[in-house]
Amino acid sequence: MTKRVTITEAHALLAAGHKYLDVRSIPEFEGGRPAGAINVPLMHSQGGPMTPNPDFLAVVEACFAKDTPLVVGCRSGQRSLRAATALAQAGYTNVVDVLGGFGGDATNPGWGSSGLPVEAGPSDYPVLLARKK
Repeated sequence: MTKRVTITEAHALLAAGHKYLDVRSIPEFEGGRPAGAINVPLMHSQGGPMTPNPDFLAVVEACFAKDTPLVVGCRSGQRSLRAATALAQAGYTNVVDVLGGFGGDATNPGWGSSGLPVEAGPSDYPVLLARKK
């Protein structure tokens, strides 16, 4: 079972050295994200319904060792839970999922409205995709 943490707990983990893996689509990521987040979309948004990113696991594996401490987040916590579960099944040993994600959900506040550090700008995903094996 994937461990799930609040945004406050996630922020503390980042301060302790975890990496924030943002699995939202590139446009979502570029609009605002936790400061220092790394973007590897679980799903792509191409003007219609979201489609699975077939390169997700290969890109994560090219960028992070299996023992890298990762905090995985998305918009509301659904995609990130799927991503964190997939990473654990692939052998990642230190992965947690962020409840409520960047935007929040019915019971958990989002990172974006919480006063925690946020930044915006281009996604690093095209550069990370080039590292894929």
